[in-house]
Amino acid sequence: MNWRLTAACRDLDPDVFFPIGTGGMSLVQIAEAKTVCRRCPVAEQCLAWAVGDGRVEGIWGGTTENERRAMRLREDLGS
Repeated sequence: MNWRLTAACRDLDPDVFFPIGTGGMSLVQIAEAKTVCRRCPVAEQCLAWAVGDGRVEGIWGGTTENERRAMRLREDLGS
């Protein structure tokens, strides 16, 4: 089964998950998106997909662009 079919964000406005910037009102948007991700039954699959696919923009699996970049860097350094 496709994990996207049971994602908590499935029927929400996608703009919430693609904030413009990292300050001001974008922080509110990021917090809203992460709140949805925390209750999502497929957040782990979403994050794995985003990291594996190299997704840069947006909130995926409860992480921001910078958080995923840091994850990839840690993985690279650990190899």
